[in-house]
Amino acid sequence: MAEAGEKETRSYEESTDESEEDESEEEPKLKYERLSNGVTEILQKDAASCMTVHEKFLALGTHYGKVYLLDVQGNITQKFDVSPVKINQISLDESGEHMGVCSEDGKVQVFGLYSAEEFHETFDCPIKIVAVHPQFVRSHFKQFVTGGKKLLLYERSWMNRWKPSVLHEGEGNIRNIKWRGHLIAWANNMGVKILDMISKQRITNVPRDDISLRPDMYPCSLCWKDNLTLIIGWGNSVKICSVKERHASEMRDLPNRYVEIVFQFDTEFYVSGLAPLCDQLVILSYVKEISEKTEVECCARPRLDIVQPLPESCEEISSDALTVRGFQENECRDYHLEYSEGESLFYIISPRDVVVAKERDQDDHIDWLLEKKKYEEALMAAEISQKTIKKHKILDIGLAYINHLVEKGEYDLAARKCQKILGKNTELWEFEVYKFKEIGQLKAISRYLPRRDPVLKPLIYEMVLHEFLESDYEGFATLIKEWPGDLYNNTIIVQAVVDHLKKDPQNRTLLQTLAELYTYDQRYGRALEIYLTLRHKDVFQLIHKHNLFSSIRDKIVLLMDFDSEKAVDMLLDNEDKISIDRVVEELENRPELQHVYLHKLFKRDHHKGQRYHEKQISLYAEYDRPNLLPFLRDSTHCPLEKALEICQQRNFVEETVYLLSRMGNSRSALKMIMEELQDVDKAIEFAKEQDDGELWEDLILYSIDKPPFITGLLNNIGTHVDPILLIHRIKEGMEIPNLRDSLVKILQDYNLQILLREGCKKILVADSLSLLKKMHRTQMKGVLVDEENICESCLSPILPSDASKSFSVVVFHCRHMFHRECLPVSNTVSSVQFCNICSAKHRGPGSAVLEMKK
Repeated sequence: MAEAGEKETRSYEESTDESEEDESEEEPKLKYERLSNGVTEILQKDAASCMTVHEKFLALGTHYGKVYLLDVQGNITQKFDVSPVKINQISLDESGEHMGVCSEDGKVQVFGLYSAEEFHETFDCPIKIVAVHPQFVRSHFKQFVTGGKKLLLYERSWMNRWKPSVLHEGEGNIRNIKWRGHLIAWANNMGVKILDMISKQRITNVPRDDISLRPDMYPCSLCWKDNLTLIIGWGNSVKICSVKERHASEMRDLPNRYVEIVFQFDTEFYVSGLAPLCDQLVILSYVKEISEKTEVECCARPRLDIVQPLPESCEEISSDALTVRGFQENECRDYHLEYSEGESLFYIISPRDVVVAKERDQDDHIDWLLEKKKYEEALMAAEISQKTIKKHKILDIGLAYINHLVEKGEYDLAARKCQKILGKNTELWEFEVYKFKEIGQLKAISRYLPRRDPVLKPLIYEMVLHEFLESDYEGFATLIKEWPGDLYNNTIIVQAVVDHLKKDPQNRTLLQTLAELYTYDQRYGRALEIYLTLRHKDVFQLIHKHNLFSSIRDKIVLLMDFDSEKAVDMLLDNEDKISIDRVVEELENRPELQHVYLHKLFKRDHHKGQRYHEKQISLYAEYDRPNLLPFLRDSTHCPLEKALEICQQRNFVEETVYLLSRMGNSRSALKMIMEELQDVDKAIEFAKEQDDGELWEDLILYSIDKPPFITGLLNNIGTHVDPILLIHRIKEGMEIPNLRDSLVKILQDYNLQILLREGCKKILVADSLSLLKKMHRTQMKGVLVDEENICESCLSPILPSDASKSFSVVVFHCRHMFHRECLPVSNTVSSVQFCNICSAKHRGPGSAVLEMKK
């Protein structure tokens, strides 16, 4: 039976897909399947007239007066022969333990499914509707209502008798009743009424909009969304009504509740059934259309729409045409829509078919995405919902996505997705690599092959490298740089590169790649030879990384020719591996490189290469004169005579002047400045540095017959030599440029000196006065004298042991104390006394500050 049900489901979906003309890209909200198994057997011999849904089971009524209880798969669990004619309505209480049934022959039955409780009544007219109290299982809610020409309420009395009472009559047949909580809604020929069972008052009347439609052919559909919200569908009109409490001040003679229509809109087709879906509505519509062949109006497939209600209209969310059996002969009244509140299941009932509509789950969503070839979205949806999906596997979706991309020719994207989809599955990786090889796209997947965790077979990587080596040297070199050397057999790849170099021996890309392969294979010597031949920047990195200093002892010139700065830095940083003497020896035939090395060595340490300082004089003179003078100044090891000889030979005046002055021959140095450089400012600066009066005299004598020199001397000599000495020697009538300005400057300098002296004098006087006042304040302070102090002359205690005896003590500011009688008599006329001890030590006399007598 289950297998037959699956076939039914597939055939229904296929027929729905084939019949849909709209190829919309919008995903449907619901999925459909036929209720099969026992239902199929029933509808082959009978026709469905009504159905009621409970969360535990289904109750199906037929045209031949049978009521079947079914499980959710459509299997028959119980059968009741109620009447020989059509069952009009089945009603269940919330517990699912009691059922009410009415039929076309006027029979009404209310009975317990699991108890002997039962009620039978036969009316003289067809009873279209019955509704049991939602809480019928409770003893004080044993109530049900029936609808024919009257709305009758049956209540069980205390003697277990059923007492009927008329709730409403006189407005035609009652064709629909819905009971929710304490509210009963029913529809008759005039409209929809709602009764409050607590107050037994009718609280509203919602009139029928289109009175032209026969109420028996286009019946009203009622549905309670919750205890206070009623949905009404009639003809092509839909109203959503809300039951509200009336304010106490408004009651008077009115019911305490009233109804407000919150949403109202018209539909394109006739409403056959309604059901809520969150804040949306599910509407089953009966459709008529004009046949293209006969141009006659005929019945079309019913539609199930999901709409979003708006105050005066609605927004269509989805719309599906349903291919139910025998739809061509059905009328609006033949369709019914029932739903299961807890599971969002919707049952579409027609005489020959029962279709179940379900909200689509994530598996259905993924199915639709795969059908539309939206593989990336399907993969993302599967990853997000991997714990809830049951039908799909992320890996299968991913592999389908890769195949789809390959079919489209998007090889790079397909290869990139392999990283995420294949993960650490080496078998799948190797399978995909061979697949890419078959289509000639190994290059596309090469960048994305795993290199660590997992690692594929070496053959895979070698296959990719050979592919590049045959067609793309640059790509081959890139892979060799990026891939770790242990991914493939290095010997095989080296041999392949060597074979290609035989055809193109000067190819730099292949040579460089071969050097890198030798490095991976720890054949550093061969790699170094290639790098040096190519003058490659990585040669220094290779030497450092693998400590190849022993291999470069005879290659220092090559390294220096390639990059002297890096080479010198490397050699100086590794003196312990290649000595200074070895480097200098290797560079003997290249003095310009020798100079670069020794210069950098001298910059780092003035003493390390001291044995080469004499040699460096010639090297600086030949290749780097600007640094010769700084070298002569900083070096304490170069021979001055040799340096002087070289500088004089090359006529290096500044260097010669420096050497002469350093050797003590300042007069010759000054003479060279005056005669060779003829730079009076430099001569004056030199004289200032030496601070020798004889040099100033020589400078004045040399300048006395040269007016420009005299001007320079007058401007700068003032602070070192008395300008009068120079002015007196100037010959009368000699024209000296800017003499006035020079004399003014001399006077200004003199005035400045006078001002400075006066300022210093004032400061000195002020400081002296301040210190004198401070000394006076200090001397005016008292001095503590106690038993511990002694006389500096007789060395006995300064104070007598007997305090009653008279005594006289002299205390000096230097804190020396004497008895009056122990002090020598002063020979001076002055009354001021001085401390003999301090006077003898030449520490400056301390006058007596205190004379104590008693």
